[in-house]
Amino acid sequence: MVDMKETLDEATKTSTALGKEYPRLMGPFGVLKRHTVEDDGALPSKTKRLIALALAVADGCEWCMALHVKGLLDAGATKDEIIEACFVSVLMAGGSAVFHMGLVMDAIEQFSK
Repeated sequence: MVDMKETLDEATKTSTALGKEYPRLMGPFGVLKRHTVEDDGALPSKTKRLIALALAVADGCEWCMALHVKGLLDAGATKDEIIEACFVSVLMAGGSAVFHMGLVMDAIEQFSK
């Protein structure tokens, strides 16, 4: 089992360090993330977070998976909603996405405690 809490901590530390050293470059990324995923718009935040997670699974980004699973659970998403969104990535990205879902399942278990 991958320690997804540690993975999330790594992502947070990296983002924070880059934000401090390169605020002009990292700042707009944070604004984009907030407006595209965290804030409700034409789509509710939870829906956009499910899309982001599906893309993270398709891409194999464990840091993104940790971040988005945590955000989804905090937003009230169920395990079934999260797993179903991940299966959309399997349809689009192929079999490797199935194995990336193991990280998502680890994250759900660890962040649900």
